[in-house]
Amino acid sequence: MSSIATSGVPDAAAAPVRLIDERGAHVGEHPLPPLAALVAGYRGLLLARRLNEQAGALVRQGRLAVYPSSRGQEACQVACAQVLAEGDWLFPTYRDTAAVAARGVDPVEVLTMLRGDWHCGYDPVAHRVAPQATPLATQLLHAVGVAHAARLNGEDTVVMALCGDGATSEGDFHEACNFAAVFRAPVVFFVQNNKYAISVPLARQSVAPSLAAKAVGYGMPGVLVDGNDFAALTVVLGEAVARARAGGGPTLVEADTYRMDAHTNADDAARYRTDDEVAAWVKRDPLTRLRTHLAETGALGAEREAEFAAAAEEMAAHVRAGLGAETPVDPEELFAHVYATPTPQLAEQRAALRAELEYEEA
Repeated sequence: MSSIATSGVPDAAAAPVRLIDERGAHVGEHPLPPLAALVAGYRGLLLARRLNEQAGALVRQGRLAVYPSSRGQEACQVACAQVLAEGDWLFPTYRDTAAVAARGVDPVEVLTMLRGDWHCGYDPVAHRVAPQATPLATQLLHAVGVAHAARLNGEDTVVMALCGDGATSEGDFHEACNFAAVFRAPVVFFVQNNKYAISVPLARQSVAPSLAAKAVGYGMPGVLVDGNDFAALTVVLGEAVARARAGGGPTLVEADTYRMDAHTNADDAARYRTDDEVAAWVKRDPLTRLRTHLAETGALGAEREAEFAAAAEEMAAHVRAGLGAETPVDPEELFAHVYATPTPQLAEQRAALRAELEYEEA
């Protein structure tokens, strides 16, 4: 592995790994990913940002019940999806809609759950993407289980397990990390530290020098990376995936990033953070950073920029059409997947509902 990623005990005092700074300049001695990968990444960032914007508008129109935006975290969202191979698995949280879409899932299907449907909207096995998880950290245990099973079966599957800073305060996070380290499960724990667990700041969750430093307690590598630097994320996450695939076990990667929007549309972020704080992070926008770098290299001209913008608008129109279509509702689906063999009480409730519906139709 390259020296950019920690192969042993993490350095708690280390600065975040960074390859492109806020001005778009290449910093440090480590080479950047291939230019073609950065260009593809920038296209992915534009699509992710437009998806966040469009989903927010659909909430205001009543087409979505709720939307946890990842605006400001798009570099994390796209990078974690792009470093995976086709046979790998992604385990997302409720905030990782853009990551699921970047993995190749139709964004209309991704948003199905958030409009209030009873299922996740897509086939997890077909896409190798687990359902988005609302409870904090529960999906990490499932991710480790899939990774451990793949290792026992002799497969080269790697699992990317996503969580936020708030999830690291949960017991499930500890159990997942400890089990993965002991059994050398091929999993990458990717913590998007956006500074708040809803309204609780990081300082009220942990006094560790970094969340990546928690890896030392499990005997796994831990890496702190600039979460608004797509290039650095691609390298660090790519190396962690390669290490897991080679039998090296799990890695804990912490991305230093920021949630620019409120926790969800139901949240008033002004109650716990200032406009000045948000403005400071807007200056570190991952899209602006990568756009500036690519423009200076000559890889992003007006024609290519217009092409990517058109693709983003086409995606947004597809989402509007898909979420705007009325979906037929069968009330009896409430009883269809509760038990393999319906209980007498469930059958009684279903019969009562059916009788009520027939009465209304008559």
